[in-house]
Amino acid sequence: MRVVLAEDLALLRDGLTRLLTASGCDVVAVGDGPSLRRALAEQEPDLAVVDVRLPPSFTDEGLRAAIEARGRRPGMPVLVLSQYVEALYARELLADGRGGVGYLLKDRVADIETFVGAARTVAGGGTVMDPQVVEQMLAVQAPGGVVSRLSPRELEVLELMAQGRSNAAIAEKLFVAEKSVSKFSSGIFTKLGLELSDDDNRRVLAVLAFLQAPQGARAPRRTGV
Repeated sequence: MRVVLAEDLALLRDGLTRLLTASGCDVVAVGDGPSLRRALAEQEPDLAVVDVRLPPSFTDEGLRAAIEARGRRPGMPVLVLSQYVEALYARELLADGRGGVGYLLKDRVADIETFVGAARTVAGGGTVMDPQVVEQMLAVQAPGGVVSRLSPRELEVLELMAQGRSNAAIAEKLFVAEKSVSKFSSGIFTKLGLELSDDDNRRVLAVLAFLQAPQGARAPRRTGV
């Protein structure tokens, strides 16, 4: 798997390169926005792992480069790394709904299994969202909004679902039967006005898109489910 890695901190860049290389990846590592743009255009990677903030602007240079590359090559897998929870960046990344996407806080990089697993999931077309990002998305829902109609258990299931977990993984995490998770999921989608889907990636994207939508656009549909 060919990976373009963009990180301005040399020690972290070197560490991530070693992790990915040890996992069998061919890594091209860069440290600034212009270099990232060139690498994405020239290498056509199987995965881009990018820091949001890169030189020279230290604003959203990495994210913009990745979004531009996805515009030229729709669906190119991108795993974004960030120091902080910034829901706007997650929304930007998920905007076109195509290809593997991920958003991890840099703290997660310390867990080698989590980071490498996330990289492979995103490269394979899956979605990985940091739990803290999902928690913030849920926390900003206005009182009385559609999400407030969910029960405490449904909120737990929704958060785990938006992290990309399967029903079996959710059941294991919550110590309930998988059938119960299916029931909770059906209730969630009915209350949120979202159609059920067997595609885990589309399901996660739909949930996250709904949670980030303007409040006025969140009126539930009657699905009959």
